[in-house]
Amino acid sequence: MNTRLKNAMIWVFGALGGILWGYDTGVISGAMLFIRKDIELTPLLEGMVVSGLLVGAMLGAGLSGKLSDAWGRRKLILAASGTFILGTLAAALATQAWMLIVFRFVLGVGVGIASVVVPLYLTELAPKRIRGGLASLMQLLVTVGIFLAYVVDYLLHDSGAWRWMIGLGVIPAAVLAIGITVQPESPRWLVGKGRSDEARRVLTNLRGDASAADAELAEIEETVRGERALNESLTLSHLLSPGLRRVFLVGMLLVFFQNFVGINTIIYYAPTLLSDIGFGDSGAIMATMGVGALNMLMTLPAMRLIDRSGRKPLLLWGALGMCAAMVLLAVTNLAGLGYGALLSTLTLLGIGLYIASFAISWGPVQWVMLPELFPLRIRAAAVSLCVVFNWLFNMVVALLFPSLLQAVGAGLNFLFFAVTTALAFLFVRSLLPETKGRSLEEIEQSLLRGGTSPAAVEDSEPASVGAAR
Repeated sequence: MNTRLKNAMIWVFGALGGILWGYDTGVISGAMLFIRKDIELTPLLEGMVVSGLLVGAMLGAGLSGKLSDAWGRRKLILAASGTFILGTLAAALATQAWMLIVFRFVLGVGVGIASVVVPLYLTELAPKRIRGGLASLMQLLVTVGIFLAYVVDYLLHDSGAWRWMIGLGVIPAAVLAIGITVQPESPRWLVGKGRSDEARRVLTNLRGDASAADAELAEIEETVRGERALNESLTLSHLLSPGLRRVFLVGMLLVFFQNFVGINTIIYYAPTLLSDIGFGDSGAIMATMGVGALNMLMTLPAMRLIDRSGRKPLLLWGALGMCAAMVLLAVTNLAGLGYGALLSTLTLLGIGLYIASFAISWGPVQWVMLPELFPLRIRAAAVSLCVVFNWLFNMVVALLFPSLLQAVGAGLNFLFFAVTTALAFLFVRSLLPETKGRSLEEIEQSLLRGGTSPAAVEDSEPASVGAAR
């Protein structure tokens, strides 16, 4: 098998957890229309069914840092796939609201593990020149999973077979469990465990060039030696120390804004929103399927642009596009247009603009940047903590939105998200560093030795890298 094909297999199986994540978060939006007919749900219970997965994801993400350092990235991805299978089958067989909530929680544990370990795995295996595009592959497959969920929802909507909608998620979980068993471990994790010979073999297979592999291995080993010498400064408990406080704040704000710009209201509740403005169940699910397709397709240019234009420009333009979309949706809903073609058209236009702006920017960039920001020795633990809060913020939005929708209507909710997207723009412009074109070790040295501010990543960039741009 040639090097390019080997790499392709690694990226596909490594990112396949994204399909599981996307399918299980997206399928509930259409299934909820039919679950209500079999299981009595209040708006609060409806929010708990959706957010049960998110609470489980918090636990899974919280466990992932120590487990991925102890077991390795690959073994933990295998464990996540097993958890997916268990949670999916049990949720599909649930007969009461509490059962559905509990087993969605179990399913969420697998989602949380995947959300931490898959980005780590891809980031640590990817060559620096295309790391952003390859790490974005997981986000692409998240959107593929969401789209597949919408397609399944539409194909099964006539029968209302919500159990099949949920249960079919077992298929990609089984494929992942089989495929990941033949993939290599992260060379950076191997070096950290004193297994440099294995790391050299992995790098040689990945890069197809022994000299390039040796050079990269030497860089990793030097960084690991430096971290061990600075062990006291590189523990998770020191994330709030002067040396790491600001980069930790940047990571936390990144996950905060990715959730509070409103994406979850669209992904989880698009069919409900469309039903409320006059779409039938079939029309709402079909329109949502189009949203899923747009989400998937707009992630493709992001994978190309993230290593060319950089992380920051994508986030800035994405925030502006989302803000414009939320303003349009707020005005449309507050204007009292009533049911009709104009309301439907403007709502679909606003949702489309929002999804396109998110998919080309905030969707993939967060998952690329989080592993880039933190040093190797605490990378898994720091990313794990940030992702725990990612799922907490996700859960808050998912749990409260149905009740807020009923209490104040969609217009004021969209207005709130218009404000948060504007704040997200200001955050990126003033605080976020640019990390494209640099190895993980270069970024780490810049942050830990060249300055404590994230801006030091840009200011201390070697001339050769700057020239390459």
